[in-house]
This record gives sequence, structure tokens and C-alpha cells, in this order.
Amino acid sequence: MRTPGYYALALYAQGAGPATGAGEVNTDIIYLVTHAQLATQIVLVILLLFSGVSWGIILYKFWQFGRSSRQTSTFLEIFRKSSKFSEVQAVCPTLSDSPLVGLFQSGYTELNSQLRAGNPEPAKPLPAGGRPTLKSLDAVDRALLRATTVEMTKLERRVTFLATTASITPFIGLFGTVWGIMNSFQGIGAQGSTSLAVVGPGIAEALIATAAGLFAAIPAVFFYNHFTNRVKHFSAEMDDFSLEFLNISERNFT
Repeated sequence: MRTPGYYALALYAQGAGPATGAGEVNTDIIYLVTHAQLATQIVLVILLLFSGVSWGIILYKFWQFGRSSRQTSTFLEIFRKSSKFSEVQAVCPTLSDSPLVGLFQSGYTELNSQLRAGNPEPAKPLPAGGRPTLKSLDAVDRALLRATTVEMTKLERRVTFLATTASITPFIGLFGTVWGIMNSFQGIGAQGSTSLAVVGPGIAEALIATAAGLFAAIPAVFFYNHFTNRVKHFSAEMDDFSLEFLNISERNFT
């Protein structure tokens, strides 16, 4: 006659572990992942890819925004100390990562175009007052607005992938969860037993898929919100700079 101990040893030999849970071979995460169903493994690989790309974008954006912030501070200091736009234009190539540089160059180009159009001949006398005048300050404003749109697009690039990751990975993990539970019920039906040795592996696979989905989604949500706030900060700086540029242009060229 076969005793209960015989069945416990048989389960342990098959890799299920003792019924009392003293040996936790089958609950080890690495074991569960490597012995999971193919569908569950595919779900985990997809989540790993989403997580890896998200962290790459996070690190890149920290580098990009940090560099942009430092160069913006330097550019504003030079801009406010300089007495001529040409002096500021000379340092722009060295501060190209600042979004304000793109605004300044766009406004400066429009400003120069209008001033040259107003005085096409170098020998032609200047208007009364001894300085060239702008034809349209609104045109300069529109040039700054176009440049703002371009710079905002650069700042927001790849950030939307974090929002996509935050939205979709929990559902991918949920799919893995449902699949694992389905396997558990299939095991119950096939063996006619509701013991942990039958149900446990499938449920554990399901929980790993859920955890992997959250692992990918939570950092993506956090850093998406963080970078969105940084972009808003840069947007406010660009709006302030545009107004400052227009004020200087109006004061000196109208």
C-alpha cells in the first residue's frame, strides 16, 4: 500500500516540491519563468522590451534636459549682457542644445530680413532717427511662434513612448495573468485535484506576468509626468524669452 509520504516524494521528484512547502523549488522566480508556458514567456519578453526601451528614453531625457537647462542659463546670461544681437548670434553655435537659441536665431533672421529690405542699398541714408526700422513686428512674433513649435517638438520627442508604455504594459501583464489562470484551471480539470501542487505553478506564472507589467508601467508613469512638467517649464521660458525679444525689437527698431 502506498502511503501519503510516497506521493509527496513523487511530487518532489517531478519538481513540484513537497506539499508542506518546506522545499520551494517550484516557487523560485527563475524556475517559474524558464518553465512557464510559451505564451507567458512571450508576454514577459514583450514587457522586458518595453521596460528596457523606457529606461533608455528616461536616461536620454535626463541627459538632454540637463544639458538644455545648463545651456539655457548660459545663453540668457549672454543675451542680457550683450548690447547687440550680432554678439549673441556669434555664441549660438556653442549653445545649440538650448531651445532659446532656436527662438533667437529664428527671430534674428526675420529681423535682419526686414531691416535689409528696408535699407537694401548700403549707401542709402537711414531714415530719420539714424536707425533702420521694422516693417512688421507681427512677422517677428510669428517667426518666434514657429520656432517655439519646432523646439517643443524636439523636447517632447520620445516622451510619448513612456505614456504608451504606462498605458499598455498593465494590459499585457493582465493577458499573461489570465493565461496563467487558464492553465491552472486546465490542470485542475486534467488531474481532478485542487491541491497547491496543481494550481500553484499556473497562479505563480500569472502573478509574475502581473508584476512584470507593473514593473514596466510604474516608472514610465512617474517619469512621463516628470518630463511633461520639465517640458512645460521650458515652454514657459520660451514664452518669456519671446516677449523679451519682441520688447527689445520694438524699442530699438520701431
